[in-house]
Amino acid sequence: MLSIRLSRRGKKKQPTYRIIILEKTKDPWGDFLEDLGFYNPHTKQAGFKKERIQYWLSHGAQASPTVHNLLITHKVIEGTKVKATKKKKAKVEAPSPEPAEEKAAEKKPKEEEKPSPS
Repeated sequence: MLSIRLSRRGKKKQPTYRIIILEKTKDPWGDFLEDLGFYNPHTKQAGFKKERIQYWLSHGAQASPTVHNLLITHKVIEGTKVKATKKKKAKVEAPSPEPAEEKAAEKKPKEEEKPSPS
């Protein structure tokens, strides 16, 4: 499946992005099919090839959530913005420590059940 994604360019701590189309499983820093525009997050300047973006979208390409929202903001396409989903690691919760009183109360009935040696 084809994907319209951002590819980072620029110096350290001064990113600029290319908007490119490539196979979804491929590395965005490698070869790509076509350069569709650019975006500078510091100046909020962007340039798009509107006809080519619409062409690729009509042929089944899907934009990443960030690119989709960027295209809507700059009125290249119409629609509603989507929330970007990040994959979160499952948190392992440790059992909550029980107060000492509850532990003592649990132990007492167990001691009473034991028969006394006679």
